[in-house]
Amino acid sequence: MSDTQSKLTPPHRPIQNYVFGAILVFLFLVVCRLFAPFFSVLLWSVLLYIIIGPVHKRLIRGIDFSTIKGKILRNFWAVVFTLGTMALVLIPISLLVSIFFRQIIELARTARDLLNERPEYLREIFNKISEVVSDISAGQVVISADNIEHQIKTLITNGLQNMVFRSSNLVRNIGGFSMNILIMTFSMYFFYIDGPYLSRLALRSIPIKSEYISTLTAKFMDITRNLLFGYIIVALLQSVVAYIIFTIFGIKGSLVLSVVTFLLVFFPLVGATLIYVPLAILKIAGGNVAGGIIFLIVSAVFISGIDNVLRPFFLRDRIQLHPLIIFFAILGGLIVFGFNGLILGPVLVILFLTVLDMFLVEHKIDHQKEYR
Repeated sequence: MSDTQSKLTPPHRPIQNYVFGAILVFLFLVVCRLFAPFFSVLLWSVLLYIIIGPVHKRLIRGIDFSTIKGKILRNFWAVVFTLGTMALVLIPISLLVSIFFRQIIELARTARDLLNERPEYLREIFNKISEVVSDISAGQVVISADNIEHQIKTLITNGLQNMVFRSSNLVRNIGGFSMNILIMTFSMYFFYIDGPYLSRLALRSIPIKSEYISTLTAKFMDITRNLLFGYIIVALLQSVVAYIIFTIFGIKGSLVLSVVTFLLVFFPLVGATLIYVPLAILKIAGGNVAGGIIFLIVSAVFISGIDNVLRPFFLRDRIQLHPLIIFFAILGGLIVFGFNGLILGPVLVILFLTVLDMFLVEHKIDHQKEYR
């Protein structure tokens, strides 16, 4: 009778598993929603910890945390590294933002004054542009010099108004910015205190094999460091060198142009040449032939040279991904995630390829046979 009853009893365990899984997914989504407002702050806190954390770990390696002295030293060094990290980030950014906004407003005003005071000089340029557009389009597109001048004036005026509006918004949002800085400082302190424990806690929420988690964690740390040093730090050094060179040669808006250089160096092949080559041409066209040639040579050697020397030194084939994929990953990341996409784009692409390799190994799929 018992055997018959056991056969007739419906299995409840699959239903329980589905319900438990649904509850787990629901709670996971709720937790993600809770942390979503702080995503950017936590992301850059983690990135800073990945960069500076190894130095902190080396420093506290010999400390015995079971003693009172060890606990005091752990807290002390956590405070020191937290304040040092925040100072390392905030001081340069504050100076750069202040100078950047001032220079870009000055550049826009200079351009507007040039349009108003010397219209005959620019009229020739606008006429040539109009002729070139007409020739290229075989007369199908007609753009008059007056139309070009009007559009440029409108663009400059709107740009100035936009900069003033953004500056006022920045002042109004100083409270939110201060709160983000406070949260980042708070996060960095606990990363330095309990970084390994917090990372283990986060990894436990990923329901896959422990060896896969170890592989993905190591890959994430390796990718992040290589991206930061091989791309971000190299681009930053190039923009700093560009700022120094532009300042020495007396180019107006040197900081603004160096920021644009930082963005353009991610473009394959051309990179920073999109900035310093037109500047050299303008110098030569303005009559300073020797200065333009020297500026071009110095820029090519020191700005582009950094990319050719330091990037291979930092990467050393550690990121085995085609530069074109890296370029589109960064560009797509910036479009989708904003400034966070500078890191998130390439990281997500490389992690996707890593997970794909794990899947192929797990299911014993040799996809290379199809291409032999």
